Parts: sequence; structure tokens; C-alpha cells
Amino acid sequence: MLKIIMHGCNGAMGQVITNLAAEDDDLEIVAGIDRNDNRENTYPVFTACEACDVDADVIVDFSVAQAVDGVLAYAVKRKLPLVLCTTGMSEQQLADVQEASKTIPVLRSANMSLGVNTVFKLAAIAAKILGESGYDIEIVEKHHHRKMDAPSGTALAIADAINQAMDGRYSYKLDRSAERARRSPDEIGIQAVRGGTIVGEHEVLYCGPDEVIEIKHTAYSRAIFGKGAIQAAHFLKGKEPGLYQMSDVIG
Repeated sequence: MLKIIMHGCNGAMGQVITNLAAEDDDLEIVAGIDRNDNRENTYPVFTACEACDVDADVIVDFSVAQAVDGVLAYAVKRKLPLVLCTTGMSEQQLADVQEASKTIPVLRSANMSLGVNTVFKLAAIAAKILGESGYDIEIVEKHHHRKMDAPSGTALAIADAINQAMDGRYSYKLDRSAERARRSPDEIGIQAVRGGTIVGEHEVLYCGPDEVIEIKHTAYSRAIFGKGAIQAAHFLKGKEPGLYQMSDVIG
């Protein structure tokens, strides 16, 4: 039985994972942490990390970037593996995650979906073929109107996967309105759309002479992210300190 502390338990994704855990005989959420104790849960909820003294195997975090510092320090203090699903972190926070991974196992991913992590691989493969042939690469991502960070962590992760495959040749263009200039061949344009209740949609466009190749992922439910987080939690239990990714989970 895997015992999880759910950080951000009363948020949308925290509740998705709570519901998934209720149907999983191999998993139990033994405590939640959330600054808003405004829901009834089947486990105790603490409004601060320091107040939670419940024994667990793994912490799963689906919160906001401002809360990452606290859960990271808490996980290190308690020597608990951490599945870190929050996006929009600062460079300093990313450095802190790297430092924490020397003490505890940390799995950080911009997106917990199996399908999206497959897109990372496909986008890199396509770039090595089409990018080398001079095709322009653009990424368009769409999310609900409540999402605060833009572009999405997933869009940036797709761009990073491409750039890594192409030896870092690309810069990222997030806004074309700031200057009047032709597109550079050594850039990846990343555009963000926010509206309605869009769960998540990412398109990678390879635009060449007289043709466009698209790789697209559409999320119809937040459950795909919750299932991935649960997979990651099972994977991380008992692991040695280090920084892991969803690619380690799916092989």
C-alpha cells in the first residue's frame, strides 16, 4: 500500500487525485496540505506543511509556484520522495529542486501525461529530420482561462526537447508584437491561448515549403494528469536520491 501526502489537495488536480485514489486498492492518501481548508476529505488536511506529522511514503505536489519552496523544504526535512507537478517555477526554484535531489528522490515533470511525454520524443525526432531541412518550428498551446503561467510548462518542455536534439541552436520567441522583423530560422515561436475550460492542447508545427507537419496532443480530462502522478508516486517509492522525469517512469 502506497501512502501519499497530497500537497494542494483542495485544488482541482488535488481533488482529481483524491477521487482516483479512492478507487485504487494499492494507494491511500493519508493526509493533505492546502492553505484553503474548504473541502471535506476522507483524510486530515493541514494548512501548513510544518503541521503535518503523518507518516507517508511519497509527497505529491499539485499546487502553485509560490508554494513550492515550502513543500520542497518540508520534503527534504522529512526525507520524503517528492513528485513535483507544479509548473511556472523560477530559475532559483529550479536550482533549489536540483539541490534537493541530492538528498531525496524528486520527480519533476512539466506534464504528467503519458501521451504528452510521447510527444516530447516525437517532437525531437521530427526536428532532427525537418529542422535540419530548414523547416520553421512553431508551438501553439491552449488552456483554460484560470491558468496563470504562459506559455505553459509543457510548451516550454516540448521546445526544450527539440532544442536538446538540435544541439541548442534555437532561441524561443514568445511575442512577435514587440518588433517588426522577419522570422529568424533559428527560433521556435511559442504562442499561448487562454479561454473557457480548455483542459490542455499542444500543437507542434513544422512549416516547410508547400507543406506543414503537425504533432498534436489534446487533453479531454484532468484525469490523465492524475493517473500519471500516481504512476510517478509508485515509481518514486524507495528510489535513491536524484532528479527523475516521467521518461524514467514510462521507459
